[in-house]
Amino acid sequence: MKLSLTKKTDYSPYFLLLIQPIFMATNTIVARGGVEYVPPISLAFWRWFTVFLILFPFFYNEIIQKKKIFKKEFLKLSFLGAMGCGVCGAFPFIAGLSTSMANMGIIYTSSPVFIILLSILFFNEKINFNRIFGLVLCLTGVFIILSKGNLQFFLNFKFTSGDIWMIGAALGWALYSIYLLNWKSKFSLMTRFTLIAFFGFLSLLPVYVLGSIYFPESDYFSKTYYNKAFFLWVLFAAISPSIIAFTLYSKLQKHVGASFAGFTLYLFAIYGAIFGIIFFDEKLMLFHYLGAAFVFTGVYIARKLTKMS
Repeated sequence: MKLSLTKKTDYSPYFLLLIQPIFMATNTIVARGGVEYVPPISLAFWRWFTVFLILFPFFYNEIIQKKKIFKKEFLKLSFLGAMGCGVCGAFPFIAGLSTSMANMGIIYTSSPVFIILLSILFFNEKINFNRIFGLVLCLTGVFIILSKGNLQFFLNFKFTSGDIWMIGAALGWALYSIYLLNWKSKFSLMTRFTLIAFFGFLSLLPVYVLGSIYFPESDYFSKTYYNKAFFLWVLFAAISPSIIAFTLYSKLQKHVGASFAGFTLYLFAIYGAIFGIIFFDEKLMLFHYLGAAFVFTGVYIARKLTKMS
């Protein structure tokens, strides 16, 4: 079924595509600043537990009324929670302890490629030349920004253990994205997200508890101090890169599908660089403008010249 060329169809996806990565990119602020005050696994667990606590009172009635549906969708919701909140919630924080922000950004941009490949393999989604061309332009733009326009950066690129965690995060996001779209649910969008958050913190709970008991000296599981900084970082992580970003992402997918929604990660890289300038005193250079031009051109071509089916 082809999308009708109404004004809403033409412009609302652009609006969501531009706005959603702003909130998604605030996760880089958490990854750089939050882990200095809260250990990675603890931060991921309390983040999604807080998301659930915030949303549950508003969607409690629907969950109770649809108990039979909950039982039917139990495994699907568990999988989405484990991928979207467990893997994608904890792995980037762990990666940040042993790899650079540049490495994290480069590897995470592989997720849209995984999304396209998995969509083709498992859901027979058709990807035309314009979509691939737009993808290449976006990748080029991100690489220009992360390498600071210096080809030598890629020649000297070295993998660390943190990079393996980021590959896992990229694959986890791809799996979350395609199954979020293709597994239809009888729950409303926000109620479904509330349940995903529930299964997300449950997937992290045993890792958090057992790690704290058996590996208390590890950087991943070091002691959590429940002070003002803890509450501020957890609340920020729960609201901006979680509730707002995930909700907007779900809405975007309904407009454009999983593979094109994956392009948000390229805009994520742009906004992440901007946040670095604002919050971490990084400077705006010529390569930022050049990389951004490639990314926005790639997104425009992928969306404007592609007929969704």
